Amino acid sequence: MKVNYYWRLIATGGCFFAFGFGALLLSVVVFPLMQIVSGPKKSIRARWVVSKVFGIFLWLMQTMGVMRLEVIGADKLRSCRNVLVLANHPTLIDVIALISLMPNASCVVKQALWRNPFMWGVVRAANYISNTEPDALVQDCAADIKTGQPLLIFPEGTRTIPGQALKFRRGAAYIALNSDVPILPVLISCVPPTLAKGDKWYKIPNKQAHLLIEVKDVVRVSQLLELGDSPAIAARKLTLALEKYFTHELSTMNLVSVNLATKELSTNGKSTS
Repeated sequence: MKVNYYWRLIATGGCFFAFGFGALLLSVVVFPLMQIVSGPKKSIRARWVVSKVFGIFLWLMQTMGVMRLEVIGADKLRSCRNVLVLANHPTLIDVIALISLMPNASCVVKQALWRNPFMWGVVRAANYISNTEPDALVQDCAADIKTGQPLLIFPEGTRTIPGQALKFRRGAAYIALNSDVPILPVLISCVPPTLAKGDKWYKIPNKQAHLLIEVKDVVRVSQLLELGDSPAIAARKLTLALEKYFTHELSTMNLVSVNLATKELSTNGKSTS
């Protein structure tokens, strides 16, 4: 047990070192060259590269035994167009997992990444949307979705605080109302919890983490609330409706995960007895 723990600790550090090195390589070598040769579609090509690199990182984490990734409904993400992808945000690598499945997706990234020594070139080359100017964010997102590509947003605005109820901000609701496109809900569960808000990379769980992603069917805003209210009231109602939807679906998802984990432990216990 101790050997496995320390191996995963070392492997986790190695994976994040590889991620940082890869991001730096993209920022200072790959993307500057692509800016010269890629032409007018350079941001689309950059997003494709980011998606593939993120996929390699996830493969590395799984191969090294750091985590196990399971995706239900991956084809819905790979083929989605002109939709607003909304997901809860329990771990640091949620965005990596989702972008790896959506080669053309844009996403809203926090302002700090534009100054990050490793990621600055990545977010600029892919033309992701910064949350630097909240007043212009809704319009920027609505315009991006109209290009026909999916847009990824975490309505919480930051990672979920373990043990606390979901608390969505209204930005995602305003974007959904202004863009008038379907919403593609994505549920994310990580058992045992790891890389949550406030966690250091070396605070790993006692056993391998299982990151489960479930892509639900698209929903329309009109399915979640009656239209006709003022933008402010509609955004408040839609935010509450999304919170309720995600809370209910996640509770069902987590219950299934716990039952499967219990069954697995029981089976392992019998096989070793």
